Amino acid sequence: MKTIKQLVLTFILVLFTTAVFAETKMRITLQLPLKAHLGQNLLVFKKELEKRSDIKVEIYDSAQLYKDSEVPQAVGSGAIEAGVASLTRFAGTNPEVDIFYLPFLFDTETKVINATKQGSEIRSILDPAISKTGAVPLYYQAYGMAVMLSKGKPMTKPSDYENKKIRVFGKTLGSFVTSLGGKPTMVSGSEQYLAYQRGTVDAGMTGVSGVKSRKLYQVMDTLTVTNHGDIEFLLVANQKWLNSLTAKQRTAIAEASKIAEKAVRDDMSNIEAAAYKEAAANGMKIVKLTSSELEALKKASSSVIDDYIKRTGGAGGVGDKLVKAAKKL
Repeated sequence: MKTIKQLVLTFILVLFTTAVFAETKMRITLQLPLKAHLGQNLLVFKKELEKRSDIKVEIYDSAQLYKDSEVPQAVGSGAIEAGVASLTRFAGTNPEVDIFYLPFLFDTETKVINATKQGSEIRSILDPAISKTGAVPLYYQAYGMAVMLSKGKPMTKPSDYENKKIRVFGKTLGSFVTSLGGKPTMVSGSEQYLAYQRGTVDAGMTGVSGVKSRKLYQVMDTLTVTNHGDIEFLLVANQKWLNSLTAKQRTAIAEASKIAEKAVRDDMSNIEAAAYKEAAANGMKIVKLTSSELEALKKASSSVIDDYIKRTGGAGGVGDKLVKAAKKL
């Protein structure tokens, strides 16, 4: 029989072993490759969080676990602790999030920075609403402005969109295409390369950083710098999982999120510049809009903003408040 001393030592050993191996795990799903700037930014978050806590971060990139469209449900249900998704993927339950995709509303970097910073009037409306889905926003990941990709001919005027099947990744972006006479086709980010290669669509919209990370210059030869919408991704975490953490762990997540968010936002100009450079170096024609072309596109798509306000509560509703907040920036 074991002595009392041996039993005590065994008990202490069991407690020590349990403490060592019972680490907290945070799995994050990402649709983009790890080498893409959003993936690199998650590595910043991982480094900062693991430095501040006992939480171990595992990143599953390139849609290994979930496609972009599946992330809100997967995170909200608790199937995974956290995930990165395009903001527009929450439009099903929160149509007001498409404020960033309204045509030409956020047409300068300064406006985007002021709109997306923590505590802004816009985020103070959006973030609590998104959290009700069970997926809590930790921080926004800048992805840059929306541009148009095509073959042989740029997309500079409304007639260039007429009767063309155009890849979009959100309802409001689809409304933009429809307002110009095009036919919007929903295609997830991880599937757009094949869509262009196979001719499933005639043209498409994406962030210029995605042209680089996904090598879209291999399947499309013309990039039109429309900058008609601001593409935002966000890292969300499951509400119940967050609530199960200690106060110290939640504080560490908040601190790591703040650092990672600033890092990607501050570097966005350089990221886009590098993407344009690589696209051009690989034979892609870069076309910029003239002032008259820009005004023509704005005029032709102005109804999209009115429709957005109507379907988000009408005059005085949440969408109306967000548009007014955006125009004040």
